[in-house]
Amino acid sequence: MAIEHRSGLLPYLFSAVSEDANKPAPLVLFLHGARDHGNDLNVLLKWGLPRFVNESNSLPYFFLAPQLPEGQTWVERESDVIALLDNFIASRPIDPSRVIISGFSLGTAGAWHIAASHPGRFAGLVAVSGRVPQTLETSQLDVLKEIPIQIFQGAKDEKLSIESTQQIVDTLRGVGGTVDFTVLPEGDHFIADEVYTDLKLQQWLVSQSRRASVAV
Repeated sequence: MAIEHRSGLLPYLFSAVSEDANKPAPLVLFLHGARDHGNDLNVLLKWGLPRFVNESNSLPYFFLAPQLPEGQTWVERESDVIALLDNFIASRPIDPSRVIISGFSLGTAGAWHIAASHPGRFAGLVAVSGRVPQTLETSQLDVLKEIPIQIFQGAKDEKLSIESTQQIVDTLRGVGGTVDFTVLPEGDHFIADEVYTDLKLQQWLVSQSRRASVAV
């Protein structure tokens, strides 16, 4: 795992594909939760998807995880996340039709917002322990109907209700969206380790490709 700070961009972690450096590969863009704000990228490596990637010898996708300064949200830094993504795609052999965006908690709100604002950019969305941000009205969710979505939530999560998440799932399915909603019966809010290490999800991340009907 590499750590980079570049002038004008959010600092970020990234991991490259080691199998074939010249063959275009998928990219997973990860947005962290509130407790990982700051100026030390190493805190992202303590758990969840960044730790899984860091501890894996070889993965079939590029990985990118920017970090927010204290007090900021992903919704506020939307344009900077997209600029970082563009920079990353332009400088590495990444297949732009196979970019997955994922978030945990605060990062999930950012993932929903950014995917809805740029639906043609993503082949899939993974939402873990997070809600749709208030800036995104339920009626606007239909722009995500062409993006396969995976939602994960702990049944014992005191920060979120299963009912509110189910309403989002029903809305998306009602407009023709493809949504899988997984509830972890014993899970609380902090289910990221269990979710991201699941083999089925890891396979899903690399099996998605942006649908031809979605304009970039």
